[in-house]
Amino acid sequence: MDLTAFQPFFARLAATSLAPWRSDLEDVCLPRLGAGAHGDLPRWEAAVAALPELPAGVTRLDTACVGIQGEAPLDPALEQRLRETLRRLHPWRKGPYCIHGVRIDTEWRSDWKWDRLAAAIAPLDGRLVLDVGCGNGYHAWRMLGAGARLVLGIDPTLLFVVQFLALERYLGRDEVAVLPLGIQDLPPSLTGFDTVFSMGVLYHRRSPIDHLLELWRLLRPGGELVLETLVLEAGGQQVLVPPARYASMRNVWFIPSVESLAVWLGRAGFVDIRVVDVTRTSRDEQRATDWMRFQSLPDHLDPADPGLTIEGHPAPVRAILIARRP
Repeated sequence: MDLTAFQPFFARLAATSLAPWRSDLEDVCLPRLGAGAHGDLPRWEAAVAALPELPAGVTRLDTACVGIQGEAPLDPALEQRLRETLRRLHPWRKGPYCIHGVRIDTEWRSDWKWDRLAAAIAPLDGRLVLDVGCGNGYHAWRMLGAGARLVLGIDPTLLFVVQFLALERYLGRDEVAVLPLGIQDLPPSLTGFDTVFSMGVLYHRRSPIDHLLELWRLLRPGGELVLETLVLEAGGQQVLVPPARYASMRNVWFIPSVESLAVWLGRAGFVDIRVVDVTRTSRDEQRATDWMRFQSLPDHLDPADPGLTIEGHPAPVRAILIARRP
């Protein structure tokens, strides 16, 4: 894999105020796409190459099931070929997607998270947007559907990048891309985004304050941060530091109370901090499906008390906070 598939996006980026960082972004992406980047990359690339040609259709980025729908149902044999080829990119974690009648029923009902935040954020019309830890790009597509001028998604998991490319083949929009990068891989001088999303990332960072400082730097003055993360349902400034695993995850470092999280944001330089949602993650929002057959949230909760993880910690509760760089 090389940068060819991303060149239309980079051309779009070059027409924005982010143009000075185009070559730097291309340079850091290249080694993550080349031979040896991942042992399964040839198999994933073969799956994308095997995707069938489909009739023209109407692309929908403003509905729960992002996708494209044709004027008539696909021939059953063609639909089965499409379904089987997309399944070769298992596991599908963020979605759902609907491609000409094939519904990719992902592990997460990511549309539920979008519904919880969409009315609370600043309108995205004409904005330059960064989506940190975006997975296969579900929310990035929703951002584009909400009117964003350009959406840069970044995620270091190469499978998610390939899933995005498979979807982009049919959705055909070059104002959005998922690049194989973590936030630490971005050019250190990069800044100027109108809106930055960090959803499901903070608790994976060993230094959460440093993560917030990075997000602050990436925004233009007056830009908006949309932060979604695990929190404790507890009053006051409290923080859970799991001594080992949390819901079977090894890389969960800090889970703050909402009050602590607001203090962290203030210490990082953000103002106008608002809590717009606090929701317990349900077994219906995150679960195993035919498109993600590994263990999921229900397997990591205490079978005798779903209010606890299998380690005895409080079960996942997620909050959405919005803040502004002054």
